[in-house]
Amino acid sequence: MKRQTYAVGDIHGCAKLLDKALIWIQRQSGSTPFHVIFIGDYIDRGPDSKSVLDILMAGPQRQDDRYTCIRGNHEQMCLDSKLSDHHLEEWLANGGDSTLESFGGSIGSTYTDWMGALPFWHEDNLRIFVHAGLEPGIALSNQDPETLLWIREPFLTSRRSFGKHVVHGHTPVGPTLRKNRTNIDAGSFKSGKLCVAAFHDNSDARPTAIRVLE
Repeated sequence: MKRQTYAVGDIHGCAKLLDKALIWIQRQSGSTPFHVIFIGDYIDRGPDSKSVLDILMAGPQRQDDRYTCIRGNHEQMCLDSKLSDHHLEEWLANGGDSTLESFGGSIGSTYTDWMGALPFWHEDNLRIFVHAGLEPGIALSNQDPETLLWIREPFLTSRRSFGKHVVHGHTPVGPTLRKNRTNIDAGSFKSGKLCVAAFHDNSDARPTAIRVLE
């Protein structure tokens, strides 16, 4: 089945912005089924991480629509916080405190199990969707998960081809369109803005439109 493809940038607990993004996608796609790839960092820093996860975990309302949620470094920090006090302190210092507050102090296993099952990337015929980026010169299958979650340099300044156009977030300066990549992280929790990119399955892998919602 042919679907319209969209990607949504880092949400960081901004449930109202996510609602606006999904409304825009529904209106823009019309009767055509859509596939939305969420680029990671659903939780932390913003006011309502629980609602964001509830929306994503519930999935789309129409049967033929599809969501793909990629793991971000903030989901990973949340998962790692169970491993040691050091990891817990690191997560809380990076916005985990607001996530715990939105859950009333404790995150249930239904949510952590869902985060723990998230893939590190998604690939279609023209694009690679990943949270932070890729190490230049290394095949996608050989990328270190830590790189996919955390990299900035040398990815951001690389001009080389990654085989396919890379759609990513993690660095809150978007939207940024380059020949080899598109950054759709607009720093939602601080800027009050959320990027949504629309794509067509034609010869150009870059977005046909980028909407900044606020």
